[in-house]
Amino acid sequence: MAALLGSIANNSGNVTSNRVRASLYAFFGWVIREGIRLPEGNVVSYTNVREEKSRDRVLSDAELKAIWAACLDDYSGAILKLLMLTGQRVNEIAALRWDEVHDDQIVLPAERTKNDRAHVVPLSDAAKSILPAFSGKGRICVFGRDGTGFQGLGYAKPRLDARIAKANGKPLPHWTLHDLRRTVATRMADLGVQPHIIEAVLNHVSGHKGGVAGIYNRATYDKEKREALNLWAEHLLAIIEGRKAVVVPLVKRA
Repeated sequence: MAALLGSIANNSGNVTSNRVRASLYAFFGWVIREGIRLPEGNVVSYTNVREEKSRDRVLSDAELKAIWAACLDDYSGAILKLLMLTGQRVNEIAALRWDEVHDDQIVLPAERTKNDRAHVVPLSDAAKSILPAFSGKGRICVFGRDGTGFQGLGYAKPRLDARIAKANGKPLPHWTLHDLRRTVATRMADLGVQPHIIEAVLNHVSGHKGGVAGIYNRATYDKEKREALNLWAEHLLAIIEGRKAVVVPLVKRA
């Protein structure tokens, strides 16, 4: 168990390792309460909780370009590109269902979001272009297995990192999938997107949507979210394609 958690920490970070540890601890506790005798008891209790540090990793233009270029035309590659384009949570995209995809937006029901609030994600043209390759008659989930979605990102990321290192002659400094979400938020702010619109894009309940303000402010900002994600998509594609973006950052718009 300690070796498993150590491997997860090395590949995905201490936070992910601790979350897996908590799930395993709960599972073995349930097993014992169901009357199944484990000779050593709940073995997870003998493992260490790893130190968690607040992360502030924001990927550079060169790093975003390297990650995009290393993505294959498979489930993991498509998921990573959508994460870069939308800034959504990993599980929300990895387990995306076709009945959640509506024309030019994703509509996530409350039971599929971390904060139990339904969430609309407008899709840029770049994001929409990724999905058709995975459509199939009768399929429920866009990626991976029907019912569960794609669950292989933990195995795919080390292979992605290896491709990046081979293509660039050196590996990227340690990064996690969650860093993509933080990068999207930070870079949209750099482009002039207002904080409350970024929160709406990410489906955060803090800040403008937290506390008493959240009770009275029920605005979904759909138009503004679409503008922000279109702006970000154009900026990201300009980085990837090595050209200047054809839009003016919102902060400069008169």
